[in-house]
Amino acid sequence: MTEDRLHYAGWRVAAGAAVGVFASFASVVVYTFGVFLKPVSLEFGWSRESVSMAFGIAALTVAACSPPLGMLLDRYGPLRTILPSVAVLGLSYASLAWLTPNLWHLYLVFFAIGVVGNGTAQMAYARAVSTWFVRRRGLALAVLMTGGAVGAMVLPGIAQSLIDAAGWRFAFLCLGIGVLAVGLPVAASTVRENPDRHRSAHGSADGTGVRCALGGRPFWLIAGALFLVSLGQNGAITHMHAILTDRGIDPSLAAAAVSVLGAASLAGRFGAGWLLDRFYAPRVSACLLVIAAGGVLLLSIATTPVHGLAAAALIGVGLGGEADVTPYLIARYFGLRSFSTLYGFTWTAYAIAGAVGPVLMGRSFDTSQSYGSLLIVLAGLSAAAASLMLFMPPYPQNRPSPAPTPLVTPERRQPPAAQSAH
Repeated sequence: MTEDRLHYAGWRVAAGAAVGVFASFASVVVYTFGVFLKPVSLEFGWSRESVSMAFGIAALTVAACSPPLGMLLDRYGPLRTILPSVAVLGLSYASLAWLTPNLWHLYLVFFAIGVVGNGTAQMAYARAVSTWFVRRRGLALAVLMTGGAVGAMVLPGIAQSLIDAAGWRFAFLCLGIGVLAVGLPVAASTVRENPDRHRSAHGSADGTGVRCALGGRPFWLIAGALFLVSLGQNGAITHMHAILTDRGIDPSLAAAAVSVLGAASLAGRFGAGWLLDRFYAPRVSACLLVIAAGGVLLLSIATTPVHGLAAAALIGVGLGGEADVTPYLIARYFGLRSFSTLYGFTWTAYAIAGAVGPVLMGRSFDTSQSYGSLLIVLAGLSAAAASLMLFMPPYPQNRPSPAPTPLVTPERRQPPAAQSAH
């Protein structure tokens, strides 16, 4: 059965992966951290910079651990990495319900979260999904990424409602249990690589080795763009709730803005998936990054709910679509041989910048009681990331890609022995 058919097995894998990403670090931690920022700061008298440092520690740990996780994914497959990672994430997040008035306690938990973070997120699931698709890989990756978009839509509101109802400790406990209840059974039942392409995906013929890829221009352009856009966007996203409430916007409306970001991200991801299967991916990426830069620029001057919602929508469309582009570019330029390892290295660049951005935002507020001027700088960094995509070379033509599963009539199908020999 071909990739164009709805009942093709790969679409079930992509849908299961989307649910897994919904219950992942990239969704639960990233999109709810900002909701917990103010209540935790007020509870213990910590500065926002100090609390933001916990997110920075998780991001730096993700940066350090993504390449080793990628190697495990390439060597042992997704499932053996995903299941223990989800277990650690869920237990760690739930344990914050018993957070003590010691910053080291907060930092230690977020360090543990960072170690397994990308073992629960799209980096882990993208390997399995990519083995099932070639011609519809862009759309399949978009389906995978919708889990994070839906998480951005609903999780901030859920977290805020739980905090309002029973306090931030209860909210941490419920979210952690939710990660375990959703992530473990879904991953165990749906995530697997295409058995027909498993050997070629791990073999030397399909794709570029790590050393060769790291020695070329395309990889560093991808990594550089991710570094700049992460620095520009993650600071804005993690502090968006605080930015808007500081300007007099109701907390529920501020949480709604983060949810709008998720809804726009969903639209951006499907739109990007459709475009990637039809147009040159670096140009698609450049357009998306310009849209994201415009969102951060608008956020710098947002003083009304309408401005906040519009800024969140632009950021969501741009950054959501860009999430599809990175794994697509890696598979298109380097193949599947070292896909997860190279994806891990790009996450290192993304996560280092993601650690710095929120801390810079916290320091900007603590020193000037304002975020405005720094947001303008961050918008410029996102625009610079877009310019890097214009220097990407053409797709490589001398490396064969795995062909889609052929649709042949029974009388023309090769016998099993001939298929194995071939």
